[in-house]
Amino acid sequence: MDYLHHPFPSKRYTVFAKKGMVATSQPLAAQAGLELLQQGGNAIDAAIAAAAALTVVEPTSNGIGGDAFALVWTKGKLHGLNASGPAPSLLTAEAVKRLGHERMPKLGLVPITVPGAPAAWAELAGKFGRLPLTESLKPAIRYAEEGYPLTPILGKSWSRAYPAYRKQEGPEFEAWFQTFAPQGRAPEIGEIWSSKGHAESLRRIADSGARDFYEGELARRINDFMVEQGGFLRQTDLSTYQPEWVKPISANYRGYEVWEIPPNGQGMVALMALNIYEQLEQPEWLTADTVHRQIEALKLAFTDGQAWITEPTDMPVTTEYLLSREYAALRAQQICETALDPRPLDLPQGGTVYLATADEEGNMVSYIQSNYMGFGSGIVIPGTGISLQNRGADFSLDERHPNYLKPGKRTYHTIIPGFVTKDGAAVGPFGVMGGYMQPQGHMQVIMNTVDHRLNPQAVLDVPRWQWVGGKKVQVEAEFPGELVEALRQKGHEIEVMPDGGSFGRGQIIWRDPQTGVLAGGTESRTDGTIAAW
Repeated sequence: MDYLHHPFPSKRYTVFAKKGMVATSQPLAAQAGLELLQQGGNAIDAAIAAAAALTVVEPTSNGIGGDAFALVWTKGKLHGLNASGPAPSLLTAEAVKRLGHERMPKLGLVPITVPGAPAAWAELAGKFGRLPLTESLKPAIRYAEEGYPLTPILGKSWSRAYPAYRKQEGPEFEAWFQTFAPQGRAPEIGEIWSSKGHAESLRRIADSGARDFYEGELARRINDFMVEQGGFLRQTDLSTYQPEWVKPISANYRGYEVWEIPPNGQGMVALMALNIYEQLEQPEWLTADTVHRQIEALKLAFTDGQAWITEPTDMPVTTEYLLSREYAALRAQQICETALDPRPLDLPQGGTVYLATADEEGNMVSYIQSNYMGFGSGIVIPGTGISLQNRGADFSLDERHPNYLKPGKRTYHTIIPGFVTKDGAAVGPFGVMGGYMQPQGHMQVIMNTVDHRLNPQAVLDVPRWQWVGGKKVQVEAEFPGELVEALRQKGHEIEVMPDGGSFGRGQIIWRDPQTGVLAGGTESRTDGTIAAW
């Protein structure tokens, strides 16, 4: 039986509920969050439970050794958490170059940065949660210990990832194969996979409020493995790490406030693009002119974002300027009737799993967590199930670049949670995971919600486009053929992709401010599920 073959189109509808909702890319993770809600937890507890479960039930996208960001709405206020980790103290550009690299490698020991996800769980639980981590992590521990059957898209992603890691040689990669390919292959759709080491690590994190990961036995095991294999991460890097509470940034798009985490994350790109696009003529539904302007606005914002976004202290231009109407107007003036080959704007003088939760009290969480490229670095700490991220791959080794590698510095970060408010009230959390597709997905979600009034499920089902550089734009196979040809006439180099896997995977929960009714949409491009109460 082929679980990936669907000869007839299926249809999803918006899910409604009143007491609580958890929207994730994995059914068991959504159920984990719902468990916590039904046990008396709030939306924050549900988000932690779902996030921890996702490290087990979707290891192809995230893990204990990854980073996280969150936007939390509670008691009428939005809070931002940046739980991305810095480069280790020993990781310098000079050290990387001495190993023979001209640019940061994608796999192996070098691109590993300090993981922030376990600290995010503890920070969220301590500040806003109602239940302890020992309760929130129980479902994840159970899934890791007892095992679970692989869902279709998870199995597809696992089988695609396995050949890339199989090419890696060296003893540092052995634990990856022992953990994720225990039978000498990727597990198949419907097959049970478990990880006792992963369960024990989660138990230690739960019992210690995550401190074991940063100061205890898990930290020691990470340190010893890194020393033995010639890596850079050390126990001192872990013990000194603290996630940062930040003030979210926003842009007003046609009366709605769209919120993102500030740099070092790329969420600002979505806000810049929306600001630029809003300067142009009122959009029409799925016309060539509308899509052309959307693409051009995004290209200009993304080009500037990739040139300048990093740690705020190293940015050559301020966040305030990039979100200003002055900047948006300058960029909007450059958009014409044909496709541009964008270059960064001259500087002014002076200056991937996503989930959403909600409860009946009005608390809402937009949360994202990632190992970056698939399973991450390919480095797993033996016997622990801890797969370490390769987030450092985005650092530059060019000392003239704002994102130049420095010890203790956080790199340009792709994962971004989103949130929407209107007139001071919460509309709700949204997100689209998937590397550099994320701000493009955020932009498309907001435009289709605000401009075209699509319901949350329909918004996620709209065929997407993705700018990949220069005049090159990829579109999904379902993208209207007449638009493809019209965009080519405007100079866009359009590539129709046979698979939608690279176009992001989103979740949305909107809340009716009058009734408190929750309306959720989940991603049809993955094993997306909404658990509602």
